[in-house]
Amino acid sequence: MVETGDAGRDLVGFVLPDSGGLVETADATRPYVLLDADGAVAEPVSAFFAELQACGGAPATIRSYGMDLLRWWRFLAGWEVAWNRATRADARGFVRWMEIVPKPARSHWRRRADAGATPAPGARPLADAPNQVTGRAGPGRLYSAATRAHCETVLRSFYAFHLEEGTGPIINPFPAGRERRRLPVVAGRAARQSAGGRYRPSLPQRLPRRIPDDRFNELFAALRHHRDRALLAFWVSNGGRASELLTSRQRDSLPGEQLLGVIRKGTRAYQQLPSSPDAFVWLRLYQEEAWREGVPQDLSEALWWTLRRPFRPLTYHAARAMLNRANALLGANWTLHDLRHTAAYRMARDPGLALTDVQWVLGHAQLSTTQIYVSAGREEIIEAVLAHHQRQARQTEVPAVPASGYRAESLNDLFGGAQ
Repeated sequence: MVETGDAGRDLVGFVLPDSGGLVETADATRPYVLLDADGAVAEPVSAFFAELQACGGAPATIRSYGMDLLRWWRFLAGWEVAWNRATRADARGFVRWMEIVPKPARSHWRRRADAGATPAPGARPLADAPNQVTGRAGPGRLYSAATRAHCETVLRSFYAFHLEEGTGPIINPFPAGRERRRLPVVAGRAARQSAGGRYRPSLPQRLPRRIPDDRFNELFAALRHHRDRALLAFWVSNGGRASELLTSRQRDSLPGEQLLGVIRKGTRAYQQLPSSPDAFVWLRLYQEEAWREGVPQDLSEALWWTLRRPFRPLTYHAARAMLNRANALLGANWTLHDLRHTAAYRMARDPGLALTDVQWVLGHAQLSTTQIYVSAGREEIIEAVLAHHQRQARQTEVPAVPASGYRAESLNDLFGGAQ
């Protein structure tokens, strides 16, 4: 048995085993199953997935939770620790390992042979330089704070579920946040309890990133197909999420009313989103081209399809690959969610549009979520500050006016005409 205490572990030299996996199934009641190191289904995870599904979790949510649980399962397998024997020291070691060790390299059949090698264990790599076009840093070699926070939340919820069911350890390895002792006892435990878990990292407050108009025009011009132009036109005009737009059927497009129906991500409710006229023009051009190629033409069929045979409904990953191809031409790293942020900024900054209307279009449950788009974005703040510096420079360049009584020729002789 491997030593489970922090003192007996070499977290820097630990290599995460490539065992088990998260497998998608055709069973609607079990969209994903987690396989352990022996290839058997991890039933504790399946029970947790069933709880998520009963609480309204979409298959994409189950997959996201499953990836975090798979990482934890592999970590425990590397130290020969059973999931229900995990202690707080195991959880603390896992959190520390995610913070200091580079992400394991993933092999891909499209990866070039001359790709950069994985840094040696223990070498803390620097964050990637910001992109010159977007100003956003690319994915670094370390796990981001958001990834670590999401993973901690998932694992804490997983053990909390089994603690309630009586099927897991009697103590949650991922504890809740420490109490804030500075508050008086009369404030109550709920008031003194910090938000989130004890091992949850602090996340920086970031402004949503929008695409400036000139950059958007460059991105739109880099697209090669009418389908891609129609997708971008809808995303940047109706503010729908990337995955929501791909749920539309051919019957959901109403050009006469400028409405496009989508299935909302969280509530799974059907909603018609107002869209720009240009979006429907590009959509019609795409449909005429697609129907000539043999794409199914039926009101109940999907609205967006792949461009090559055999034709299949367009998925989120295929849409992201489309945007990445345009990014490669521009040297940018825009994301599909940036298009939603751009639409939200444009609508929220319009004085003729009520913020509650923007909230309805974006599908936000709270108005406070929509209010973040009222503030100026990163590009606008930088532009305003640079304009401030220019005004300051112009003020210092104004020549001083000499007092009355001085002769101009005397000043010219003294200062050489530079006053």
